[in-house]
Amino acid sequence: MKNVNIDEINLQRNYYKKTSDQYEKMHNEDEADEQYFALACLAGLTNYLKIESILDVGSGTGRGLKYLKKLCPKIKIIGIEPVKELREVGYSQGVPKEELIDGDATKLNFRNSEFDLVCEFATLHHLRNNKLVVDEMLRVSKKAIFISDCNNLGTGSKVMRSIKQILYALRLWKLADFIKTKGKGYTLSEGDGLAYSYSVFTNYRQIKSSCKSVHIINTKDADINLFKTASHIALLGIK
Repeated sequence: MKNVNIDEINLQRNYYKKTSDQYEKMHNEDEADEQYFALACLAGLTNYLKIESILDVGSGTGRGLKYLKKLCPKIKIIGIEPVKELREVGYSQGVPKEELIDGDATKLNFRNSEFDLVCEFATLHHLRNNKLVVDEMLRVSKKAIFISDCNNLGTGSKVMRSIKQILYALRLWKLADFIKTKGKGYTLSEGDGLAYSYSVFTNYRQIKSSCKSVHIINTKDADINLFKTASHIALLGIK
């Protein structure tokens, strides 16, 4: 499994190397999309939480960093991104090198509670061991953690969502995903590279166990039951 995981990491990083010059066009430049909605929500929470420092995990070209900096100019914001080519695009667009640095999400090179808040935007569904990543985010956060990502059970038609939820309730989801991906456990696409079937709710209990309160919002339109109908979710855990 160790070698398989390394192969998957290399596949993902090679995808971003090849597409780095098209990254922003391929990954939603529209400031009305779900990630910018989540960024705006986070920016609005910084005063309430008295946030003075933020770590963004998986920053890509630094689009999110620039957006947060624009809305929260007094906050110290650092982003980590393991793909050099994506960082280079960010630097060419004016992101300071000291604010967009190399880093491994599964082993954050920071002290415990070093940042007031640690966040990620559409990164966890690209990582097989999302639990380890969230553990690291919780470790280096002092006040809060904020994740904005997809919810696999809330995508597709109403019928498809019902089928998914039945499989999940019967604990057959992993088997179904194994069959769907022909044993690989991931999909590979032009638009999103290597991705795993993932839901923000996967890490809910993990975050709840380390935080005093957890707050959830849909970042794309959904019905009242977000678990069943929201394709994208932002989750805030306050310590």
